[in-house]
Amino acid sequence: MPAQIPPRILHPLLDLPGVQHGFFTRQGGVSTGVYDSLNIGLGSRDDALAVQENRRRVAAAFDRPVEQLLSLYQVHSTSALEVTGPWPLDRPEADGLVTSTPGLILSALSADCAPLLFADPSNGVVASCHAGWKGALYGMIEATLDLMQSRGAALSQIRCVIGPCIAQVSYEVGADYAGLFADHDPDSPTFFIPGAASDKRLFDLPGYCLMRLKRAGITQCAATGHDTCADEALFFSNRRNFKQQLPDYGRLISAIMLRP
Repeated sequence: MPAQIPPRILHPLLDLPGVQHGFFTRQGGVSTGVYDSLNIGLGSRDDALAVQENRRRVAAAFDRPVEQLLSLYQVHSTSALEVTGPWPLDRPEADGLVTSTPGLILSALSADCAPLLFADPSNGVVASCHAGWKGALYGMIEATLDLMQSRGAALSQIRCVIGPCIAQVSYEVGADYAGLFADHDPDSPTFFIPGAASDKRLFDLPGYCLMRLKRAGITQCAATGHDTCADEALFFSNRRNFKQQLPDYGRLISAIMLRP
């Protein structure tokens, strides 16, 4: 029986010949409870068969078998990997994927962190990465771009879109975070504004990621503008579920592929 195709958000920057992409919402899957419904989290406590069916549906959106849908064991690192085929064993630990092999679906999982999808359509290289505050600050985006270039991509040709993630209005952090960022990145203070209390700040994660992309030389970049924490109907959110004292949370998936 053909798999149902879940809805996804598309962005015109990645609407390219030879490239297929999608920022999937939480809708269109089979999971229940806090995971309702398109939970892709292999590390969640969701029913494993439900997660596999959800993954099969995402792969079907690309007209590929589920074995071609590649997800990492994400560890908030600055490590990106080149892939040329499906994993032979368990998922490796890293936060970025790069390929020039058609038919492989590169993904980034998220539930407030920023998923980024990259494409150089001229040179046939695509990539995905997962960047929370730590990855963004310490260089996950640049590590992905460096690996893309080492595999033939040209910085002037790379496009990148930041998918649904937590927006500044929802992302309250301690004032010490602003200090930590300022110590490592002199361009960061503008992305923090005062929070509700004197020791709180609101951090603009997608804005900061866009700045890092532009500073690295990416001229064609954008964000979808969705707030995962604020929109419960469309998105999973770690922060929202934590505030609601729920035991776990689902994971969203964003994915990109060179068409075979």
